[in-house]
Amino acid sequence: MEKENSITFALTGRRALFTDPVSKVGGEKFTYQVPTYQALKGVLESIYWKPTLVWIVDRVRVMNLIRSESQAVRPIDYGGGNTLSIYTYLADVEYQVQAHFVWNENRPDLAGDRNENKHYFIAKRALEKGGRRDIFLGTRECQGYVEPCDFDSGAGAYDDRDDIPLGLMFHGFTYPDEAERAEEKGKLTARFFYPVMNRGIITFPAPEDCSIRRILADQTPREFRPGKNVTFAGGGALDELAE
Repeated sequence: MEKENSITFALTGRRALFTDPVSKVGGEKFTYQVPTYQALKGVLESIYWKPTLVWIVDRVRVMNLIRSESQAVRPIDYGGGNTLSIYTYLADVEYQVQAHFVWNENRPDLAGDRNENKHYFIAKRALEKGGRRDIFLGTRECQGYVEPCDFDSGAGAYDDRDDIPLGLMFHGFTYPDEAERAEEKGKLTARFFYPVMNRGIITFPAPEDCSIRRILADQTPREFRPGKNVTFAGGGALDELAE
């Protein structure tokens, strides 16, 4: 039964590129076999987001066979002009995602906006409309689509396959306004983990439970001021960041 801070949805697209950080700096990009936690969190934030809350991705179910395809592209070179690169994408992807939101305890100034019922129904309406912003599967050229679904509905390609280890994988970023560890306050931190796919399902550890972490840089959280660049709409109809 769906809780009033939880949503489940189907995520589909013709192709996806969940970039391995090892190949992100160079001209050639190569995708992970499955979506990263951070990519799915980005999808959730495109469906509905406010600084009052933080989306937690619980699990993802891989519905289609994992297939990849390569394409020659001409990205802009760092020195100017264009260069020729090969990008490797996932082809014909479909996932089922389950996630929930929690309050951002690093935003006590937004405590007046902590209305679970309101945010849940706004998120549900946004999901039914396909999200508030464009959905991307890893990168902007990979358009995605979302719609409500029941997790575990339908047949998946890996329903009869037990534990499949996927090796070391990027989990996500901990931004300074979401950090729970004292040493990561005011820092940008990268997290990694070892996922295992069991019958098509990957259960993600919570961000604070990832033991492999690396602080990347100092970073200052963005300031939100109620009535200035964020609104508290009691009925939930006007909950948008001001431009």
